[in-house]
Amino acid sequence: MTTTPDKTGVELVSVTIDGIQVDVPKDTLVIRAAEQVGVQVPRFCDHPLLAPVGACRQCLVDVPDAGNGRGFPKPQAACTLPVAPGMVVNTQVTSEVADKAQQGVMEFLLINHPLDCPVCDKGGECPLQNQAMSNGRGESRFVGSGAGGVKRTFPKPINLSPQVLLDRERCIVCQRCTRFAAEIPGDPFIALVERGAQQQIGIAENAPFLSYFSGNTIQICPVGALTSESYRFRSRPFDLVSSPSVGEHDACGSAIRVDHRRGKVMRRLSGDDPEVNEEWITDKDRFAFTYATEADRITYPQVRDTDGSLRPASWIEAFAVAARGLREAGGVGVLAGGRLTAEDAFAYSTFARVALGTNDIDFRARPHSAEEAEFLAAHVVTTGPEAGAVTYADLESASTVVLVGLEPEDEAGAVFLRLRKAALHHGTRVLALAPYTTRGLGKMNGTLVPTAPGEEPAAVAGLLGTEHGLDARSVVMVGERLATVPGALTAVADLVAKTGARLAWVPRRAGDRGALEAGCLPGLLPGGRPVADAAARVDAAASWGVDTLPDTPGRNGDAIVAAVLAGELGGLVVGGVDPLDTTDPAATRAAVEQASFVVALDLRASDVTRAADVVLPVAPVTDKAGSFVNWEGRVRSFERILANPASLPDSRVLAGIAEELGRPLGFRTVEDVRAQMAEMGPWDGPRATMTPVEPVADTARPGEGLRLASWKQMIDNGTMLAGDKHLAATARPAVARVARAVHDACGPMVTVTGDRGSVTLPSEVAPDLVDDTVWLPASSTGRGLLADLASPGSRVTVTGGNA
Repeated sequence: MTTTPDKTGVELVSVTIDGIQVDVPKDTLVIRAAEQVGVQVPRFCDHPLLAPVGACRQCLVDVPDAGNGRGFPKPQAACTLPVAPGMVVNTQVTSEVADKAQQGVMEFLLINHPLDCPVCDKGGECPLQNQAMSNGRGESRFVGSGAGGVKRTFPKPINLSPQVLLDRERCIVCQRCTRFAAEIPGDPFIALVERGAQQQIGIAENAPFLSYFSGNTIQICPVGALTSESYRFRSRPFDLVSSPSVGEHDACGSAIRVDHRRGKVMRRLSGDDPEVNEEWITDKDRFAFTYATEADRITYPQVRDTDGSLRPASWIEAFAVAARGLREAGGVGVLAGGRLTAEDAFAYSTFARVALGTNDIDFRARPHSAEEAEFLAAHVVTTGPEAGAVTYADLESASTVVLVGLEPEDEAGAVFLRLRKAALHHGTRVLALAPYTTRGLGKMNGTLVPTAPGEEPAAVAGLLGTEHGLDARSVVMVGERLATVPGALTAVADLVAKTGARLAWVPRRAGDRGALEAGCLPGLLPGGRPVADAAARVDAAASWGVDTLPDTPGRNGDAIVAAVLAGELGGLVVGGVDPLDTTDPAATRAAVEQASFVVALDLRASDVTRAADVVLPVAPVTDKAGSFVNWEGRVRSFERILANPASLPDSRVLAGIAEELGRPLGFRTVEDVRAQMAEMGPWDGPRATMTPVEPVADTARPGEGLRLASWKQMIDNGTMLAGDKHLAATARPAVARVARAVHDACGPMVTVTGDRGSVTLPSEVAPDLVDDTVWLPASSTGRGLLADLASPGSRVTVTGGNA
């Protein structure tokens, strides 16, 4: 028997490779089967996550006739040939035919390939270089194809985009880049042009390779044909030290590799994690790392002097001044921010309760609501893959995925790639409750459920009908933007309860989920312990080694700001919060300026640090160990990469202040924090409940303006994207998406005016934009919509740009 099922029912095929018999699943490619017996067949075009194409022919193997009709008279490409029962395969290890064929292909590839390894960025980590040595000839019989033995040359480099450069002389036309662009993100901006010896990678005129995932083509290029503007000629691969880490820009938890030299990060690459991001990362994760080395990086503690200016101080003095000021402030609120590691978030939660004796703490430095806090406490906290929560793999097996208040391509790149894979290859249906069909939704072949801002509760309730057919194999993915629509999260909770669908919350920032688990909410203690539950408070107090904890839920972020402005709170502890991102930027800035005492923990100078009484520099992710908890609830830990004495982890800073307050937190190092988090663990008592919230109708009449829809694009004005001008140049243009009638009436430029100001920008027609709506990017013009224009969901007026 050459075909048998295994224990899981998968049909196995028995083949012989280099004399070794092996059973592999039916339809396995020969090149994969060879790997299972320890044979590495050379290849260039082959990639396990791309469809086989057989473009480079480097993987030729000998498949002789074993008397069963399974043989071939000529060598075959192992990357496109599936196994068959009884097949015999001889690779270059045992077959002179295969070895000669591979050497011949290599000789052809090198006919016109330049011998510029000493100056090529790929030199030292180049598959072509390596395989030319292992599977090629020692000498070439070809001097060159041109007159006088001159190799083919092209003008170079070509800017495929502001970040990706192409050297066509080095290209071996393996098509990895073109296949990736078309198959994985669905951005087919680059393609093969010309024929024969002149075949090359090209772009259409005035159509640059603008993709959020373009950097992956550089990494998978098997030669030095594709390079990045930000790394080109900066270093040699053998001069670099590589360290594993985790992407800090979104909630995906993508595995990355940080390559550094002499204390400086030179580049970042994708890590290999099949359960999370596979082998792909966004350009944001790849290139946005220079924020930590900008000129405004804070490198020493500062305290405000008697003349009102900030002056340098020692850590000991800064801790003492901060403790004294907070003790005398008359009530303190803690705005933790969403960029924290889980360990630092736990430190803020502990600091608020133990050192300050308050539940006035909130990590949501963005528009939020009390309904959202209850929703997170009831349905999200302490869920994770081990507890049956939705995972990346579940997206591929889901019958339907519903996106509510979430645009994955902009807000969670790895989620977008997995959803596109699920939709195109596994038949998953994607529904999006959105104001128009976005580019990302179109690339997923998704279906739009037209939804104007504020109408999400009704749209969610409408999914209960048989038309949409949600069931236990469905997944509802909720974005953080839904928090601003009263009743929307209540409607989502009702939907999953009635249909059996599974729920996933996908925030935008990397630290949000960890901060939730750590209890950085006014009504929640670490591990999902409700503040209002006496047993939960006793349990947390015992873990922290204190007698009692405050027993009433505290103020959320907006209420903390309001309390400072009203004189009810005198102090603020602010951890990396940009006022421009908050619900009311002007109010937040005023509160920071009006507070009697402000302690700012930040990496770079900001509006908060400039007004603070004590400024404490904190370490970026490269300079400390920590963990991010991604949207699945999966803990993604990383260790310190660089040693920089100029800053400390937030947890160490807060521990120093607490000791000066006479209320030590019980930890100093990240390892101490991890131990305390593990000791406290998740709450095993009753979960917090959610009070249903009724939706609020929009009473404004259409004639009084259009409803403003908005979300952030992946590449925007965010402070953590600062420093790489090439990455900034890949940002999508800031445009207003309007209906045809508005475009015809107002022209190609429009001015959008809200209750806080106005912005003028180009307009584009969105054919299926819901009536009475205009869409703008949230943080791509000026200081951002929240500061310059209005809150999303509010009414704005649109006029001609020259009006």
